[in-house]
Amino acid sequence: MKKKLWIIFGAVVIVAGIAGAYWLNTQNQASAAAGQFQTVKAERGTLTATIGATGTVRAHQTAILTWQTSGSVETVIVNIGDSVAAGDVLATLAETSLPQSVILAQADLVTAQRNLDNLLDSNTQSAQAQVNLVQAQEDYDSDEATLDMMLAANRGGTSADIQNAEAELTLAEESYDQAESAYDDVKDRSGDEWDWSKAQAYTNLYNATQSLEDAQDNLNFFLFVPSGNDIDEARAELALARAQLEDAQREWDRLKDGPDADDVEALRAKVAAIQATLNMTRLTAPLGGTVSVVNVMPGDQVNAGANGFRLDDLSHLLADVEVSEVDINSVKVGQPVVITFDAILGKEYHGQVTQVAQVGDVAQGAVNFTVTVEISDADAQVKPGMTAAVTVVVNALKDVLLVPNRAVRLVDGQRVVYVLRNGQPQEVKITLGANSDTMSEVVGGDLKAGDLIILNPPATFDTGRGGGGPFGGGMGGGD
Repeated sequence: MKKKLWIIFGAVVIVAGIAGAYWLNTQNQASAAAGQFQTVKAERGTLTATIGATGTVRAHQTAILTWQTSGSVETVIVNIGDSVAAGDVLATLAETSLPQSVILAQADLVTAQRNLDNLLDSNTQSAQAQVNLVQAQEDYDSDEATLDMMLAANRGGTSADIQNAEAELTLAEESYDQAESAYDDVKDRSGDEWDWSKAQAYTNLYNATQSLEDAQDNLNFFLFVPSGNDIDEARAELALARAQLEDAQREWDRLKDGPDADDVEALRAKVAAIQATLNMTRLTAPLGGTVSVVNVMPGDQVNAGANGFRLDDLSHLLADVEVSEVDINSVKVGQPVVITFDAILGKEYHGQVTQVAQVGDVAQGAVNFTVTVEISDADAQVKPGMTAAVTVVVNALKDVLLVPNRAVRLVDGQRVVYVLRNGQPQEVKITLGANSDTMSEVVGGDLKAGDLIILNPPATFDTGRGGGGPFGGGMGGGD
């Protein structure tokens, strides 16, 4: 009996040893297999969708300065790399080398400026216009009175009118003779006692003279019968006086509140035109920037149209890149960009999209759209003309669960990843959202942050759904 127990005990030990060896071998195989996988933890982060493009750096604004006239260069004031402000003179031509029309423009400018100053600063024109208006009114009134008199005289006077007028004239003549005689008696006397008598005599003579003239005019009125030609001439003179009065009134209305705006504008335009001619003798910076090209030296003979300088506003650097028609609708103004340069190793620059072309260009059968980006942190190393590699961030999802695209598989129409748990790969079904070139957003499934995702799962293996495989199956056994 004792011997039988020992035999049973020995058999149990042998079976246990075999089972332990098998389990250990299985674990070693699993560990060895697990060591074959490349894994990465599933993490939450930001998913960025990007579009890449290349282009050329340019200045925000560029100006090519050309000479507007011929001559000999007298001075060159700037060098390449100098900073200039708008309005700074960069170079001048020698006055003696200029065309005659340019030289004479200086005298023309003095005259035109003086005329403008006189128009703005003097009241002479308005004062003269007022005098002309008063004189025109007087001329019109006189011509109107003359015509009225002729029209009235044309009817003639009756015999009684004429006789009465003649009688009044006779009385006026007698009164005048008496007054004249009385004045002659006292006009040569001296002494204070005669001053009153002399003054009274002079007054009487003056009144008698006026009465005589009125009586004569009255008689003439009744005697005078103007012809038709006289009346027509008077009417024509009145019409002319009326036209002159209207002209004088318009001129006064134009000048009474100061110089006419059209006259001032015309003189200012003339001054500006002459000044523009004189400005042709020098090149002036139209904008603030950096001198990037100098094409002239003192003594050079230049002709109209010859290039003198190039200015670049380097305060804002831009890059124009070409984006395919496939991607252009994803690009929007304001999107951030990352910029790198082959000429500047190991450094990234940043910026944003500032302009998106609305019309594409066709080249060799491909349609591309120009997208302009502004470099926000450019430094002295970035120069116009450099080739820029631009990455446009067209979408950014923050705090999402991410998986590498290379780890995703399609099994029976379902997206899955394989997760290493307890040394064994397990299939995990997932639902994907947005994606980039390297990562995808997980919006559904059993994947959790921290899970070890297998990047290089074999093409096929069994994870417990039946069948064999390099990582499938279980311990065999029997009764």
